[in-house]
Amino acid sequence: MKATEQTLQQVERALHKIADKFPANEEACLLTDIHLRVTQDSGELVAFDDDDKEITRCVIEQWIDNKEDTFYHDVATILHSQLNKHKKLVEGMSILHPYSFILENDDREHLAELYLVDDDTVIIDQELMADLDKDLDSFLNKLLKD
Repeated sequence: MKATEQTLQQVERALHKIADKFPANEEACLLTDIHLRVTQDSGELVAFDDDDKEITRCVIEQWIDNKEDTFYHDVATILHSQLNKHKKLVEGMSILHPYSFILENDDREHLAELYLVDDDTVIIDQELMADLDKDLDSFLNKLLKD
């Protein structure tokens, strides 16, 4: 699924609403994760804190009744992309580091860690890491032959 411009705008608005709840100029609160729960039937995107208290919600029209098998993978890609695009906003929230943005389905099952905000740690995208073991084994074998 390719995100429409409207979808990107709706996700961006949701990120701004989340950030508005944690303004940068306030004392940092204790929060370890922001859970983004997506419902495939209704297209709802709901953000929750660690205590399962709702932060914000919106409906992404493109996601309503989307029956694609890759729905959650596609949603994760869109959300990850938007979080990266708005890195300054996301990392400027008044939440003690480290904290993560987690994607969940409507059954509250953890699907993906979308973004980690930490001063010392960076999460590398899974697509970049694909076949890394094979590449490292090949590199090591080549070195040992020399």
